[in-house]
Amino acid sequence: MSISRLYTAAAPEPVGPYSQAIIANGFIFTAGQLGIDPGTKKLVADSVETETRQALENLRHVLAAGNAGFADVVSTNIYLTDLSVWKNVNQVYELMLDGNKPARTTVGVAALPMGGRVEISMIAAVL
Repeated sequence: MSISRLYTAAAPEPVGPYSQAIIANGFIFTAGQLGIDPGTKKLVADSVETETRQALENLRHVLAAGNAGFADVVSTNIYLTDLSVWKNVNQVYELMLDGNKPARTTVGVAALPMGGRVEISMIAAVL
């Protein structure tokens, strides 16, 4: 099995001892992305929609580092600190994924790093 790590400066540096993404057996497994601006290294905390958009932009860059995009995503995990914003997150998610509807899990969590309200990870096929 061939495993390689992906890295792009266009997405935030990991906040812990992990990779932005791993490629293994024709799949890209991303780490969870918060709505962190890679330039300022701070959470864009204006709204859950802004955080979601930034997290997805970060994921777009990570996937691009592996020659993939949102059209290649087969599974998404979304973690929310407040499930009442689910509809708001869905609106941004649907717009940015532009018609792709991968399998998805959304989970309510007690807290996220850096006080984030949303964290998203993805699996993309690059066969």
